[in-house]
Amino acid sequence: MATSASLNFPLPAHDADRMHRIDPQLTELILEYVTERLSLAETPIDGLGNRETMVQAMAGLIDENPKDPQAVLDVYIDHLADTVLSADSPRFYAFIPAAPTKASLLFDMVVSAASLQGCSWLEAAGAVMAENQALRVMADAAGMGPDAGGTFVSGGSAGNLSALVVARDSARNRRSEAGLPEARLRVVVSDQAHSSISNALNIVGMDALIVPTVDGRMDEVAIHSALALENDLSDVVAIVATAGTTNAGIIDDLDAASRCATDHGWWFHVDAAYGGAGMLVPELRQRYTGVESVDSIVMDPHKWWFAPFDSAALIYKDPHLAKSVHTQDASYLDVIHGNESELNPSDLAYHLTRRARGMALWFSLAVNGIAAYRDAVAHSINLAAYAADQIEEIPHFELIRRPDLSVVLFRRIGWKAQDYQAWSDELLRSQVAFVTSSGWQGETVGRLVFLHPSTTTKMVDEVLATMR
Repeated sequence: MATSASLNFPLPAHDADRMHRIDPQLTELILEYVTERLSLAETPIDGLGNRETMVQAMAGLIDENPKDPQAVLDVYIDHLADTVLSADSPRFYAFIPAAPTKASLLFDMVVSAASLQGCSWLEAAGAVMAENQALRVMADAAGMGPDAGGTFVSGGSAGNLSALVVARDSARNRRSEAGLPEARLRVVVSDQAHSSISNALNIVGMDALIVPTVDGRMDEVAIHSALALENDLSDVVAIVATAGTTNAGIIDDLDAASRCATDHGWWFHVDAAYGGAGMLVPELRQRYTGVESVDSIVMDPHKWWFAPFDSAALIYKDPHLAKSVHTQDASYLDVIHGNESELNPSDLAYHLTRRARGMALWFSLAVNGIAAYRDAVAHSINLAAYAADQIEEIPHFELIRRPDLSVVLFRRIGWKAQDYQAWSDELLRSQVAFVTSSGWQGETVGRLVFLHPSTTTKMVDEVLATMR
């Protein structure tokens, strides 16, 4: 019988649990700050900081000895907080912003304070049940049917990767059963697909068959034209469409992509990380026709579903396919796989340990109701239409395309890249707004993204006025 060597080190001090005892003053300090932050009528943009000043403020902050919590919080408030751009500001129009509801932020505190995790039914049945109810709302919006299911991952990139792993392995299994030789597989993607798609394909060892687009939208003509140039499509196993491209907010022809997938027996994946919530608005729903046929879809609650970072919903039409690919086998995990009918969140993506990141959305959906979400999404769409209308009325502006969703691309006639950068810098310096330029067909252009329901037309007018 093997024995372990004796360990010669002193026993811990009698108060080894001092970090885990409640400190009423510390608790009050943090809750007071959080309450003040949540009570702000308008979240500031922030984002201006001096690295040298921060280094000096943080010098010696962490060493062997404890520090006064108020002093540490003051370092954060006075030197760090203002240097982090607030994506939840109604004046944040760059990238894809965030606008978490007050209910979701508060319940995210519950998730953290209770250390809620969501790995399996055995460990976290209540959390899994709540998350599944939120996933059901999203699956129903897409019309995916009663058997659809999934999990919450950290972001769209992780969701796209996990979905493409399932697409690849499902195709490999089918090819093996059909007696086809092993081959490096390919996936049809638009030239406007999110960068995470190409990264995911590289990771999983597949290649992209790129569909060039004329105006950024992958439609039936573009798909057929790209496929017609290929002599052999036997190594193609999937097609990826986008419902709300990150750069321009364009919805691909999902119906055409769906038919193509059906005709060829390919996996159909939709990246709706940004634009998926648009399906809540009845006037927009027809633009998503075809999405009900997806094999997998990604929607990010931390974008247009108004949840805190970091949360993305990955939903499969047949989640058992994902379970056969992603389930991790280990002797210590046998206990969580005792019931084969249960679908653990850890079985449906490339993750194991995970916080119950979907519960903030669940709580907010229940507290606020889906109608409130529908109205908030519609507000962003209307605001983008307003901005587009204003741009079309200004002589030295040109609207590049009418927005599908809530992204507006435009050009200021005569401006170069450095002009857009100077404009962006001044807006941030003055805290009027945070905007960034983008590229469109080789040209630097202006870009505004609207997501926060507290953004007003007056704010839009203020930004546009700075370019006249």
